[in-house]
Amino acid sequence: MLARRYSQWIAGALMFATAGCGYSQEEWDAKVRENDSLRDQLTTERQAHKKCEADNSAANQQIDELKRQLTERGVNLENMTASLAEQKKALDEYARRTEQLDAIRKRFEVLQQKLQALTQLGLQVEVRNNKMLIRLPGDVLFDSGSDKLKKEGTDILLKVAEVIRTDADLSKRHFQVAGHTDSKPLAGGPFRDNWGLSAMRARSVTVLLTTPTDKGGGGLPPANWSASGYGDTDPVASNETDDGRQKNRRVELVVQPDMSEMLNLKSLATK
Repeated sequence: MLARRYSQWIAGALMFATAGCGYSQEEWDAKVRENDSLRDQLTTERQAHKKCEADNSAANQQIDELKRQLTERGVNLENMTASLAEQKKALDEYARRTEQLDAIRKRFEVLQQKLQALTQLGLQVEVRNNKMLIRLPGDVLFDSGSDKLKKEGTDILLKVAEVIRTDADLSKRHFQVAGHTDSKPLAGGPFRDNWGLSAMRARSVTVLLTTPTDKGGGGLPPANWSASGYGDTDPVASNETDDGRQKNRRVELVVQPDMSEMLNLKSLATK
């Protein structure tokens, strides 16, 4: 830019000199001083430009030398760049999964708090086999060897149904009613074995919970409930004692997790 201005000034000075009139000595001297200033600025800029070129060349040499040293040490810069990109992608994915797990954790904690209200009825709310469940003592619900609910058991189940039915979130969840027995074999009867007894007890509980309230039931949506009998295959205590067998005779209302909730609930429950 200064070079262009300098050239323009020289052309103007030549025209001025050629014209030979119209300018005083003072004006001429001012033009000369301006010319000298522009020439000095031009020289300074040229020197600065040369220095920038030299610095850039030195920096490029240093980069080339570093590349050479890294290559000698077996470092592939292209692979390193790809590796860094993969690490960033992995970190982003980890952050996304952490957010998902935090959301699941919060839903789990809310569910746990809501079900804790059932402990006031003398029931147990726990996490077992990575599932949250409500445990109901079998001896409270049924007489020995029977699948007919006792009045005490019916009253408790209707209270459980009310807690679930009146909660917008709980009422939408899916549950499985799981029947369990102790290991003592049945001595005859219509159920033939513990498989049959546990399955029919689970059925009796499910039927009561899903019967409409105007017909004396719990009024829960049948599509959200299922029944299953486990016999004596899933004990929670030793079958060698009366106390252990009593604990094993039970019915569990198992909260079925969504696919997004398939993680270690036990680890969350202990936090």
